[in-house]
Amino acid sequence: MMKPTFAVTLIMVALIGVLWGLNWPTVKLLLTEVPPLTLRAFGFTSAAVALISIARGLGHRLKPAPGEAVSLVLTSLFLLFGFNILTALGQLFTAASEAVIIAFTMPAMTAVLSVIFLGEDLERRVVVTICIGLAGLGVLASADLPALWATPTGPVLMLLAALSWSIGNILVQARPWTLSPLARAVWFFVISSGLTWPLVVIIEPLSQFTIPSPAILWIFAFHVCGPMVACYVMWTILLGRLSATVAAISTLIAPVVGVLSSVSLLNEDLTWQTVVALTMIVASIALTLLRAPPAQKLP
Repeated sequence: MMKPTFAVTLIMVALIGVLWGLNWPTVKLLLTEVPPLTLRAFGFTSAAVALISIARGLGHRLKPAPGEAVSLVLTSLFLLFGFNILTALGQLFTAASEAVIIAFTMPAMTAVLSVIFLGEDLERRVVVTICIGLAGLGVLASADLPALWATPTGPVLMLLAALSWSIGNILVQARPWTLSPLARAVWFFVISSGLTWPLVVIIEPLSQFTIPSPAILWIFAFHVCGPMVACYVMWTILLGRLSATVAAISTLIAPVVGVLSSVSLLNEDLTWQTVVALTMIVASIALTLLRAPPAQKLP
């Protein structure tokens, strides 16, 4: 495969950030007509089919090495299944612009878990990162503390989603893999799909499912083709080629686009607390990435 030029690399990095950012209001819109577990089941399955076709077309080996299957299941459980299920449920109770800010505490969480489980040094930068991230959440929570105390479900689910992604990231980094990143992505979606459909059968029976409106079907097509399939394929191409500084671009763009697009597309309020919290979370991400290895592991 030809290596992308620097200009193409930057374009792909920007697209990843924009598409992952737009995915937050996209999911919020999808949830107006599709139940959360059903949405994830169809999304995981559609992405798995597309990624299998791409991986086979590019000649990637899909058969795991002995002992790799268990790690694939555990990593899928946290990195893709847990994160996506919890974010879908969390957005039922939280505005998308707030959900994305809470979710992007995950780089700081990963930094802490890396110290505990991967033996990385506890640098002063990590401590500062955690403090900034927590302060940002405090500012966001201050917008309506009585409502938060009355219904904390959404923010708690989003924090659990961030923790799930962080644990998955640690599991990815904790062992050497024989499968390529694209092949691992295939298995993550296949396994997550297999975990989700039984829940759909029990909790959201398809007998009660109604075909969404044409507009929602088009939004779902974007959700699968863009944030899921295209982003994972582009990130696979970029893995190992980016410095921490360039890799930061795609991560920093996502929460900014997520908040601004939610305000624009969903008519959510852009309060000063949201702006300040977003700025602080972006700052904590930047500090996290300055100490992270070049090959980032993103959801």
